[in-house]
Amino acid sequence: MIPGSYMMFFQFVGCCLLLLLYSLRFRSSSPVHGPRSYPVIGCLVAFYENRRRLLDWYTEMLSASPTQTIVVDRLGARRTVVTANPVNVEHILKGNFGNYPKGKPFTDVLGDLLGKGIFNVDGEMWYAQRKLVSHEFSARTLRELEVAVLEAEALDRLVPALEAAAEPGGGAVDMQDVLRRFAFDVICRVSLGVDPGCLDPALPAPRLATAFDAAAGIIARRGAAPVAAVWKIKRALDIGSERRLREEVKVIHEAVMDLIRSRKKERFLVNGARNDLLSRMIECGYADEEIRDMVISFIMAGRDTTSSALTWFFWLLMRHRDVERDVLDEITSMRQQQQQGSSSSSNAVEGFDLDDFRRMRVLHAALSETMRLYPPVAWDSKHAAAADVLPDGTRVGAGDRVTYFQYGMGRMEAIWGSDAGDFSLDRWLALPSDGMAGGVSPFKYPVFQGGPRTCLGREMAFAQMKFVACAVLRRFDLRPVDEGRTPLFLPLLTSHMAGGLNVTVRRRVEDARHGTHDAATTAGKTH
Repeated sequence: MIPGSYMMFFQFVGCCLLLLLYSLRFRSSSPVHGPRSYPVIGCLVAFYENRRRLLDWYTEMLSASPTQTIVVDRLGARRTVVTANPVNVEHILKGNFGNYPKGKPFTDVLGDLLGKGIFNVDGEMWYAQRKLVSHEFSARTLRELEVAVLEAEALDRLVPALEAAAEPGGGAVDMQDVLRRFAFDVICRVSLGVDPGCLDPALPAPRLATAFDAAAGIIARRGAAPVAAVWKIKRALDIGSERRLREEVKVIHEAVMDLIRSRKKERFLVNGARNDLLSRMIECGYADEEIRDMVISFIMAGRDTTSSALTWFFWLLMRHRDVERDVLDEITSMRQQQQQGSSSSSNAVEGFDLDDFRRMRVLHAALSETMRLYPPVAWDSKHAAAADVLPDGTRVGAGDRVTYFQYGMGRMEAIWGSDAGDFSLDRWLALPSDGMAGGVSPFKYPVFQGGPRTCLGREMAFAQMKFVACAVLRRFDLRPVDEGRTPLFLPLLTSHMAGGLNVTVRRRVEDARHGTHDAATTAGKTH
């Protein structure tokens, strides 16, 4: 038997060896920047102290790092490399694309809801779905369907809802909530071919919408959990939030599967094919579960991204009335040109067609600048399949989480100059008139990703945002309920404005000589 004193000595030596191994674990020839770390616990103390301001904390550290890259290593989590360096981002998303899949840790978080949809798979399965979706998104019929849906949803619901709020005693309205409901109706009509009526004030919130809201919230908390084992244990025991998630996912899956079955029966009873994504996938002969996962993925991608960008867009315009005037002048000028020329196509909406939307340089700049500062997705992570070294010399281990940080990149003076924190359209309007869309590297501005995973819905997203901006701005003047409030940016699955965007609504009146003004201003000029 080993005496107690010897046992204590061996335990002490063992602990020292473990601490030494930990300290050497990620030592490399290049200096590593990041939060202060300690043996065993890593940066857990600093992480906890900054848990309520992670975005700003990461941005501060990245700004201070000579390479705009930091390493975050803490107890209970994978070693994470966070970068705001465009050269690194290009390496991750394009140069060494095959080494940086989403990875199992990511797909585990989203798998219960998204299954094997395009946003939650890698490799051959991703490539096959990408090829299909690329074809569908380039199809004229799908673009025409989106335009028709936007027109109907705006004129039948969005505009009447804001008209009601503009009536005397109409009260304040939460634009974030209105825009999210609008986006959910649009994406369901385009993806599923059904109208949930989410923006109809006469109807209660549809069960499908509430299920998506609840599921997205729980999954976002999964991703933000300091220790993944906690939610995995809850899922295994079917308790708490994980039980709720299972119930909400069941509602979503059953609703979509019911639609698939009914649509298949409809094919034999009705002449003429539908143009929504679900119907087109059925025509392609995909299995029911594949169709289900695909359309759920697109609903998740489309329901909150455009509404998030538009929420911050309207807030910024209320803070920068000079920019609002410039955007409104462009909209008014183009409408007058269309009316004088009477050249609008049969697919024109709000007096504009898709080509007109593409020519709106000021509006495009304002939307792009909004998403630079308030991206719909604050960060995106991959997991290294094999060890690698980033172009700036940062060492990546196999299995490491590698995150490019869109929110921080939009605030890097090393990328955007000394005015990186300002809302300025000049950085976009200075680009060639034919190059606004592609004039900025996607690895400097990865709001729509870059490389092989570049967002296929980029053009459709801009069309939707420009359509809504035109429909709202030329009819209504929005005023914040709390002028002095600076809202908090919440980085969930897609970003949200904490507390919503509560505004009062006034009607604008059109003046052929002086453009468009709010009714209160015009009334004041007549006295």
